[in-house]
Amino acid sequence: MRGWPSCNLPVTQLEAGRPSGGSICPNGESWGLDGARGADTVAHMKIATAAYPLDPLPDWAAYKAKLTEWVAGAAGQGAELLVFPEYGSLELSMLAGPAVAGDLEGCLRAVSDLMIDVDDLHADLAASHGVHILAASAPVFDDAIGPRPVNRARLFAPGGGRGVQDKQIMTRFERTPWDVAPGGPLQVFDTALGKVAILICYDSEFPLLARAVSEAELLLVPSCTEALAGYSRVRIGAMARALEAQCVSVMSSIVGDAPWSPAVDVNVGMGGIFGPPDIGFPETGVIAEGVLNQPGWTFGEIDLARVSHVRADGGVLNRAHWADQGGRDASPPVVALR
Repeated sequence: MRGWPSCNLPVTQLEAGRPSGGSICPNGESWGLDGARGADTVAHMKIATAAYPLDPLPDWAAYKAKLTEWVAGAAGQGAELLVFPEYGSLELSMLAGPAVAGDLEGCLRAVSDLMIDVDDLHADLAASHGVHILAASAPVFDDAIGPRPVNRARLFAPGGGRGVQDKQIMTRFERTPWDVAPGGPLQVFDTALGKVAILICYDSEFPLLARAVSEAELLLVPSCTEALAGYSRVRIGAMARALEAQCVSVMSSIVGDAPWSPAVDVNVGMGGIFGPPDIGFPETGVIAEGVLNQPGWTFGEIDLARVSHVRADGGVLNRAHWADQGGRDASPPVVALR
């Protein structure tokens, strides 16, 4: 579209090394197409994306045990990238007690106050299991941005690298009554798995945001939706962005009820991994999907060499032909036809 570059965001080097180990699920699809990849980049990988239930945690030890079990379970199945959902961190508000968890403003600050310890735990788990982890996004008060919290996802590499991505466009609830603010700019992370970008939930429904990060081969979409309609909107957005950028998108969800939290009391969703319905990918564009509202990991195997191939010589070239919209995307006149 006019005024939008094809792909000129700076790429943040998250980690130079490659993750360790990781077995391949024997019943997973293995993609074997050769392609040009960096010498220190993993082309073939297994991804785990979460349908994550929130629990009224009694203490920090319970949270640590839960997160450790989830990470160990995915790593034990050979996953090298683990994707947790939007606002999955809000279960931490119960550590401050039900009154705080049940208060819209109080829960924001309670979770934000724990983020240093939460991030250190994720970093330790990423290193000990040799995996990349997209942590559940969290409300974070950041004085460098403003007085109100942002919705922040954090990406952890096994070699110690850390990256953050804030949500760009707030939903109606985040605007009023929650007053969560748009955060820092979009980024593309250069990792040992490939180039990764993050569009948090509602952000995935805006094509120009995805276009700005179209250098990414993996587009992570952590979500939190309270109804099937909301889940469907984000899923459609994630699939559409995979089509436009000819990349792989990975959607995670919160599932189940959390009546102790007015912010995330009802949740609908499942994990999903999507690609362009083109050469080397499933004809439906669905690489893997879970079962609606069933907690657990959804696993899928991908080969980013196929992303390189479809971008260069796919049945269609959506990513390369994006610029052809220029000059044709002005608002047309309304033609009367009775």
